[in-house]
Amino acid sequence: MEISDFRKKKITVMGLGLHGGGIGVTRFLVEAGAEVTVTDLKSEQELKGSLDKLKDLLEIKYVLGQHRESDFVTVDMLVKNPAVPWTNKYVQLALENNVPVEMDSSLFFKLCRNKIIGVTGTRGKTTTSSLIYEILRVARLDPVKVGIGQVSVLDKLKELKADSVVVFELSSWRLSALGRYGLSPEVAVWTNIFQDHLNYYANMAEYFQDKKYIFSGQKKSDFCILNWDDEKLNKLESQINSQLIKFSKNKLESGNSVCVSDGVIYANWNNKEEKILELAEITLKGVHNVFNILASIGVAKALEIEAENIKKGIMEFSGLPHRLEFVRELDGVKYYNDTAATSPDGAISSLDSFVEPLVLIAGGSDKNLDMRELASAIQGKTDRVVFLEGTGTDKIIAEMRNLGKDQEFTIADSMEKAVVLARDLAKPGEVVLLSPGTASFGIFLNEFDRGDKFRLAVNSLN
Repeated sequence: MEISDFRKKKITVMGLGLHGGGIGVTRFLVEAGAEVTVTDLKSEQELKGSLDKLKDLLEIKYVLGQHRESDFVTVDMLVKNPAVPWTNKYVQLALENNVPVEMDSSLFFKLCRNKIIGVTGTRGKTTTSSLIYEILRVARLDPVKVGIGQVSVLDKLKELKADSVVVFELSSWRLSALGRYGLSPEVAVWTNIFQDHLNYYANMAEYFQDKKYIFSGQKKSDFCILNWDDEKLNKLESQINSQLIKFSKNKLESGNSVCVSDGVIYANWNNKEEKILELAEITLKGVHNVFNILASIGVAKALEIEAENIKKGIMEFSGLPHRLEFVRELDGVKYYNDTAATSPDGAISSLDSFVEPLVLIAGGSDKNLDMRELASAIQGKTDRVVFLEGTGTDKIIAEMRNLGKDQEFTIADSMEKAVVLARDLAKPGEVVLLSPGTASFGIFLNEFDRGDKFRLAVNSLN
């Protein structure tokens, strides 16, 4: 596929959205010469912020507050928002009428001529992708980040040089589009698999299947970096056609791997063991970040990057906003923002990252996930919790009551109130931790808005 192929093609963009992805796709297609219709069930007023960012493109046709069948049948292509399921009746209508259905990820893969490193997993995608980027930057491989954070995907094509290496964070939704076209990155990374997005998928099997597209289209010359400590992932070896690189917090005796032995991270490559760095040198908080570092080293070895540059890239990486982000210390209390913990497993990892006494801010909207383990982890770690209102909170509290917690629970209807309540509960030497374990919709625009409001509220304390 070439960008020139879009010229004078009739293309419908389904789902302009509020967070930038639809804006980027629309602008890219218009600038490529396509005749673009944008359709979204939200009203013009609801989409005002997104529409304002496209007001210089007068040629766009908008169908808002509804979908029309003609916009899915009498066009050359449909580009859907990642959050729109493939079972949607309008998507199905397009497919039944032989209209190609794409997403930003599949278009990028078809248009990109550069090597792509793809990173997926329920947890750790963004941190691992960013670590890989830092190592490649130090090694002067001219990396380009794609899909990391709220940044348009297709715009990144303009940044690519002939020798650029792409680091692409791939959600299960974006992988679903790749799977339909047999596409996978040359270097695939899978960090882990936990329950998530069961408000989108009918069951975990469907979610797992979309994740497997990270490697299913690979060739023998490609690489797959896999978490060998994840019991679901280490059973996939027979399905992987590419060169497998395992990573583990335990010493592995065979194959190419990155693992830990006696407090030191080693890369085992072609039967040679090479020291990369010591665990004591790692500044990132949390055991889960050790796994993210191991995965990034696996990628570096696949690209034949020297150990000196690998270590330098890791040591220069200071972490990311919204992921165990230290915000402030006030009156001897430290405040951490881990709003990116949108699933129970993420929140449990966050709780396990602290030895200090905690005041926890948790809860929010439900994604149809099981909250029993999170409720147990909270009960084992702290009895001081401020919940944010939502259906997920209701489930956590119900599970805590099942565990014998017969008490009144504190529920706040805003982040400002939650932070003030948490501050009143905390003592010097303790930590106030935002780690919701749930989705953000309801009170907040998204998890990043939730984290921004936490940061603002904390910095407003006096």
